[in-house]
Amino acid sequence: MLNGKDLLSIHDLSADEVYEILDCAAKLKIMQKSGVEHKLLSGKTLGMIFEKSSTRTRVSFEVGIFQLGGTGLFLSSKDLQLGRGEPIKDTARVLARYLDGIMIRTFEQSKVEELAKYADIPVINGLTDLLHPCQVLTDLLTIREHKGKNFRALKMAYVGDGNNMTNSYLYGAAKVGMTLNVATPENYKPNQKVFENALSDAEETGAKLSWTQDPIEAVRDADIIATDTWASMGQEAEHDARKKIFAPYQVNKNLLSHASKNAIVLHCLPAYRGEEITDDVLEDNAHVIFDEAENRLHTQKAVMALTMGTI
Repeated sequence: MLNGKDLLSIHDLSADEVYEILDCAAKLKIMQKSGVEHKLLSGKTLGMIFEKSSTRTRVSFEVGIFQLGGTGLFLSSKDLQLGRGEPIKDTARVLARYLDGIMIRTFEQSKVEELAKYADIPVINGLTDLLHPCQVLTDLLTIREHKGKNFRALKMAYVGDGNNMTNSYLYGAAKVGMTLNVATPENYKPNQKVFENALSDAEETGAKLSWTQDPIEAVRDADIIATDTWASMGQEAEHDARKKIFAPYQVNKNLLSHASKNAIVLHCLPAYRGEEITDDVLEDNAHVIFDEAENRLHTQKAVMALTMGTI
């Protein structure tokens, strides 16, 4: 179903395609843990364009394509003529003659979309300032592992900045029919167009999506609480100001006292302990958070196998 397609946004996927990725990721995880060979992309090559630095994205994609039998090429902006002003559409058409797929981690969503428009091979969004689809698909896999497959019975809360994670959580929750309450300060809401698109998707699945300024209201009886750094890459100059604004949105034991007794906490990492999350809460949920980090590998392998392969 996904063969030859791009993954630019969860909004572009059908609900069936989301579940196809999750099911494939779960199978590939079992195979990798069992030592079962799964060279589904033998002979295939993935170009990995990085205009933003990364730990988890680079390592998980590079290891993932290797485990699938393919080869990954790390391409920094310094390595490409993009860094010297070559139009994206020219770079896209050249790379498409050499590669079987492209993953890009960059700033503007428009750059990913233009790359996909002109490259006639699958393009995977490894992160933009607007969206982080691979991470949220990963988090859905992690939720399924720890809370079961019935997303419609679950209530999730996101607390913090209305950033690319928040936007993608809205799309992810909408596709699987999950309740999602987002809590951010008034001036740091998720993208309005994303929210409108997610609400439209939610009409088909019965998902319930809401926004509030009150973090306690958002987490009340929640089964899953997620957060992220308060100052994303490129916002370092705002760090001190944001610490004051977001202080009431810290995920700590007091906030978690309003959630479900067996609630789990997610964080896509890196975490700034003592800011968006306290050290004790992170350590109490380390088993989940580092499962989440590992699952980037398995989920992205599924995305590559499904888009670049023939399964």
